[in-house]
Amino acid sequence: MGVLMESSSQTTVCSRPNRTLVIMAKAPKPGMVKTRLTESLPSPVVTALYRCLLADTLALAKSLTNVEVAVMCPESDQDELALLLGTTVQVVAQKGEGLAAGLTSVFRHFTAGGRQHVIAFNSDSPHLAPSVLDRAFEILATHDVVVGPTHDGGYYLVGAKTSHATLFARDGMGTGNALERLLSRVRALDLSPGFVDPFYDIDVSDDLIRLAAELRLAPERAPRTAMWLKEWDRAAAQLRTGTGEL
Repeated sequence: MGVLMESSSQTTVCSRPNRTLVIMAKAPKPGMVKTRLTESLPSPVVTALYRCLLADTLALAKSLTNVEVAVMCPESDQDELALLLGTTVQVVAQKGEGLAAGLTSVFRHFTAGGRQHVIAFNSDSPHLAPSVLDRAFEILATHDVVVGPTHDGGYYLVGAKTSHATLFARDGMGTGNALERLLSRVRALDLSPGFVDPFYDIDVSDDLIRLAAELRLAPERAPRTAMWLKEWDRAAAQLRTGTGEL
């Protein structure tokens, strides 16, 4: 796909938006992204899909007003993602391995410079309405933490105004009770939580089928992903029938 986003003037150093949206991403390498989808689709196909999801997620993020956008990724992916994304977004390497370390790195890094409203957002919900992200920042203005729950017991975004070393832990990040584990830590830290509407991300074939149906009706919500799904409509149809074959 080449560079995902066209180059544009970068924010000057003296400009420090109070709102920062950080996309949690990986380099689109076969076998390393959206691995649960490889049960239904070949790994190279899933990798191509992820590139589209990431591109549309970045476009969604950049559609917001007065929000600085950045990407947090594993250290081993930083150079590849920086090359892929060009100069339009800052790519920061997380400290440590795994999602918990990545989320901890987001708030440690981005709240250190005085930017007090920071939201970490996944890279596979580009079809989310921009108003939900705006609402998340509004909620964060009056709460210590904001969370966007997913229907499977996880969360697609989490925001805070400062770094809390124990807010994210290694255990349970990929399980169906990740949200409850997070909220238990929020309570333990005596933080006030706020919530935006539940949504879904793209983890399994049923999620992809649901996304395909929605984007057939409104492809402008995630145009690159909609085009990918249109080109792979036959594969999606086979998923619906449960064959899982190309």
